[in-house]
Amino acid sequence: MGNRILVIEDDPAIGSLLEAHLAGPGLEVALQRNGECGLRQAAAASWDLYIVDRMLPDMDGLYVCRRLREADSDVPVIFLTARDTEADRVAGLDAGADDYVSKPFGIAEIKARVRAQLRRRASRIAGGHSLAEMPLRAGAIRIDPRTREVQREGVPIALTSREFWLLHHLMCHRDRAWTREQLLDRVWGPGFEGFAHTVNSHINRLRAKLEAVPAEPRLIVTVWGWVTGSCPVSPNGTDRASPYRGRCGYRGNAGGHLRRCCGPYRPSLLR
Repeated sequence: MGNRILVIEDDPAIGSLLEAHLAGPGLEVALQRNGECGLRQAAAASWDLYIVDRMLPDMDGLYVCRRLREADSDVPVIFLTARDTEADRVAGLDAGADDYVSKPFGIAEIKARVRAQLRRRASRIAGGHSLAEMPLRAGAIRIDPRTREVQREGVPIALTSREFWLLHHLMCHRDRAWTREQLLDRVWGPGFEGFAHTVNSHINRLRAKLEAVPAEPRLIVTVWGWVTGSCPVSPNGTDRASPYRGRCGYRGNAGGHLRRCCGPYRPSLLR
């Protein structure tokens, strides 16, 4: 059975280019030129990948991405846009996009990114999440992999598929810290070619849904500074060397400068 891609792009030339070059044996491509029609067609059939323009004539591509995530959270989304500032990329990833391709783009690049997303989706469907199926609990949080249900103090919490498996992975390894790259490999699949910041976005969304006070997380905490060899971090996340550690994630290195450090994520043990 072939893969099906829905392209939501208002530029006729770009839409036709994608439709012509992506379609082929085992790959079907449908094109819609505005957000409303795109969402309607997305709901009318099953899809393996969405390609969404950031600036559509009738609605923001971010809104379209969020709607797609709510309806079918496990289907990857690639943003295709001329807006390529860091803030734009972060906004797209926070909305749930898996990858971000800037215009102008090469057709070889977009085809490679499409293949990568489809490979990872196929791997997940084939059993990429072959973790234990026993229910897990961490403090007030309980998850059941068999039903994909999540509860906080007995109240159901709605998570996307990726959020669920990220939380499940962390709860299966509660005493271990993970780098963003390791989480991408374990949860998103080997060879992920998108932005590492997508991990931050998913962690932030999990905190917003699960933490009593998201600004002061207790379930999923960040261990800062592990990347600076001169400022090691002890197993419990405290400094052994640098007095400059702060909540902002900056700390001193051996040369006396301040360096921003992106550390791994780990869930703390709730009591």
